[in-house]
Amino acid sequence: MVINSPDEKIIPAQPPPIQASTFSRGALLAYLFLIVYASLYPFTGWQDVGLPLQTYLLATIPPRYWTGFDLLTNILGYIPLGILAVYALYPRVRRLGALLLAFLLGIVLSGAMEATQAYLPSRVASNLDLLTNSLGALIGAVIGIASSHLVLERSRLRHLRQRWFTAEASRGLTIFALWPLAQIYPQSYLFGQGQLFPILSDWLSEWLATPVDLGSFLRNGAQLTVEQYWLTEAVITACGVAGALLALACMLRDKAPRLVLLLLLLLAALAVKGLATAIFFSPDAAYAWLTPGAQGGLLLGLALLTGLIFLSRANQRRAAAGLLIAGLIVVNIAPANPYFIATLETWVQGKFLNFNGAAQFLSLFWPFAALWFLLHSSHRVKRK
Repeated sequence: MVINSPDEKIIPAQPPPIQASTFSRGALLAYLFLIVYASLYPFTGWQDVGLPLQTYLLATIPPRYWTGFDLLTNILGYIPLGILAVYALYPRVRRLGALLLAFLLGIVLSGAMEATQAYLPSRVASNLDLLTNSLGALIGAVIGIASSHLVLERSRLRHLRQRWFTAEASRGLTIFALWPLAQIYPQSYLFGQGQLFPILSDWLSEWLATPVDLGSFLRNGAQLTVEQYWLTEAVITACGVAGALLALACMLRDKAPRLVLLLLLLLAALAVKGLATAIFFSPDAAYAWLTPGAQGGLLLGLALLTGLIFLSRANQRRAAAGLLIAGLIVVNIAPANPYFIATLETWVQGKFLNFNGAAQFLSLFWPFAALWFLLHSSHRVKRK
């Protein structure tokens, strides 16, 4: 037994150093892409009208056409940017330095987007937008400074993050928290994110001045029967739901409430899908997407998940990546559902052009972000 002498000083244990939040940095990067995509959506009709890019800065305030809705959405859209910028800088840069950098980021980003919108006939560059966006970033920065020590140091959520999720899960949490939001933009098939071929086909058709359909080319022009449409939708839905939930499962520790977390993620995705459909179209059509093919795909996906959940984390990761890749291939080759095309014609985007651009961005690129997380070596559980 070792007895400390009276003269020996007992040095109290030092608290662990505060670490930067990888989750916040990943969320900031994702939000930057969202703003860029939403600001330049729909990416068509680019032309040079011959005016200097800074012309909008010298215009009168307020502009001729503006609404309170525009002001509110411009401010609200940049508040998360300010918050995430402060969180991403913490603990290296705090207080006034973080506030100034977050505010500067909002000004530079908004200024760049407004200047680029001068080349898009469907968008209007506005100095009022620049001012309100910058104000939103400043408000977000103030909120971030006031809450950073609570959210990033003493937060109950931070404790649960460490208790339930693996150390390598930070970027994955950012990506898979966005999965329910990726359901907002209308798609031909349930969980059919990543439909790049229709957009690429439109771009090629405009560039070559001739109709181009990449999906039809890959399937040799074959048309699907009603039964084949049903099977296609079932496969896409099954791959989407099983791949996303299995990817979340491979980030969970053994002590985490796995079943509860997986069901919450699935229910959140379905609820967002129903709410978005009701808002975009009509309340009566809130669950029109829950077709027999989608229902069969949900059951098949949950059955696949039940069998694959018992694999090791490494094999869960591989299986999730394989399912998402399979879903991507099928959804890009399959033709658009004729019923969906007819329904989409009733969708009036109106004031929500920016929001719909952000929603389409998530829908297009979410599967690729998920695959990046699943396949990148730095996100795998490190062996002790």
